[in-house]
Amino acid sequence: MLPTTSKQRPSSSSRPNPTWLPYLRRIIKWQQMDIEYTFWQMLHLCTSPKVVYQHTKYHKQTKNQWARDDPAFVVICSLLLTVATLAYCAAYDHSTAHALFVVFSVLLFHFLLTGVFLATFCWFLTNAYLREEAPNSYVVEQRVEWMYAFDVHCNSFFPMFVLLYVIHYFLSPLLVAHGFIPELLSNLLFMVGASYYHYLNFLGYDVLPFLERTTFFLYPIGVVIVLSPILILSGFNPSRYLMSIYFSRQI
Repeated sequence: MLPTTSKQRPSSSSRPNPTWLPYLRRIIKWQQMDIEYTFWQMLHLCTSPKVVYQHTKYHKQTKNQWARDDPAFVVICSLLLTVATLAYCAAYDHSTAHALFVVFSVLLFHFLLTGVFLATFCWFLTNAYLREEAPNSYVVEQRVEWMYAFDVHCNSFFPMFVLLYVIHYFLSPLLVAHGFIPELLSNLLFMVGASYYHYLNFLGYDVLPFLERTTFFLYPIGVVIVLSPILILSGFNPSRYLMSIYFSRQI
């Protein structure tokens, strides 16, 4: 008689995952954050991103998890985004109340909520469709941690922040002007920023040895490259459009 029960593969998800409570608790304890290493990561994400993900492998070997257990990257990125947004408000806004609204909106929607949505989408996609099949029932089944997916978003967001918030700020008087040259430069800047975001997204998942077909994360770059000439020829200026959302009277 055949057995009616089947053996289940051991899964890495059965092990205790990093909880939010210790992670959130460290946000208010600067002494426990590795600030120097965080700035090192930010620098290399802009210059040598593969080096950062090589260190992610070391982190997995020492901490037995892919995700960061240090919230320093999220905290510093949020602070830098706040400072950059305040700079825009100082240049294009004259209302303190509206400036606070802009800062809150950018921090919440541009970074955190968008990050939660994209991380959840990539987390579901990778675990549902991109994981390699284990060769036998005794191999530990590995899954992408949600917090790691959020880390990948944060890593990808920072260079885009440098391009589309910092460099964009200094070029904004030119980029929001009327004419073909501002439209061309604005679209090129956004094309590079969006493409680099998706490239880093690809690197973040390609480093995981249990995923396959991770080149899927490069496909949006092709869409961006195709759309950019169309937007340029149609006269669309992304800088003017986005700036007018928050500073319509000054643009």
